[in-house]
Amino acid sequence: MSIIEQAVKRLDQLKNAGGDGLAEDGPLGAAVERQPAAAAKPVVAPASPAVARVPAKTVHIDLARLAARGLVTPDQPRSAIAEEFRLIKRPLLGNAVQEGQAAVDNGNLIMISSALPGEGKTFNAINLAISMAMELDYTVLLVDADVSRPSVLRELDLPPQAGLMDVLAGEVSDLSEVLLKTNIDKLTLLPAGMPHQRATELLASDAMEQLLGQIAHRYADRIIVFDSPPLLVTTESRVLATHMGQVVLVVEAERTTHAQVNQALAAIEPCPIRMMVLNKSRQRSVGGYYGYGYGYGQGQEHNPEAA
Repeated sequence: MSIIEQAVKRLDQLKNAGGDGLAEDGPLGAAVERQPAAAAKPVVAPASPAVARVPAKTVHIDLARLAARGLVTPDQPRSAIAEEFRLIKRPLLGNAVQEGQAAVDNGNLIMISSALPGEGKTFNAINLAISMAMELDYTVLLVDADVSRPSVLRELDLPPQAGLMDVLAGEVSDLSEVLLKTNIDKLTLLPAGMPHQRATELLASDAMEQLLGQIAHRYADRIIVFDSPPLLVTTESRVLATHMGQVVLVVEAERTTHAQVNQALAAIEPCPIRMMVLNKSRQRSVGGYYGYGYGYGQGQEHNPEAA
């Protein structure tokens, strides 16, 4: 039965019932029924479904445990180690916010690495990130980019989580799903995620370029610290260094040779800013308070201070 036939049939029914609720023509000339004014009800649009928001995941870092192990903690801002990392972070923060002709491309992307394993790069990366988060004007994202041997979460006594590799491999669609907020104000963690056999290619991919752009420029006050693999035993760190504005090379006192240091420096030559930290020194350094020396280099300059 067509629409017109249905309308005519309804019209006949209303007439037979003596209905006086007929009104003007409706679509296609068919009569439509008009409700009395008293019975009219407002039309309420259906409510839009609520958008479910996944709350940011928060993890708790045991500050007392960190302090007992000699790391920087915000509740002990005048400790020996906190004073030392104030010296080390200052030029890094200065480079990160430079403007005009002195501006450093990607200056807020800071990679912490070493020539060899075991020189203390993760220790320095965690301390720098916490120390920077204690500043009034910055937020800090600590990225565990040592994708073959991730150790940031382990050092912070936190369980393994999905992270960087999962995002680059397309197994996690949104970076926010793997970011971990911490109980240290203004410090967020990005874990390494699951190991991947094509880690080097993923770090060199367009996806990594886009990810770095997202995390570097989404917040103007954000500093991103990368705990990188050692430079002389993996290729991932050399690829990662090409994206960085600053690299800190951690050198173990009385262990790493000059040849190894020079080889590591050559691997990060494209990076505009290169800084060196002398770690595990038994002597008080000229450039530091409590056994850490630091040197600062830009372009072709490399001037490590002896500790």
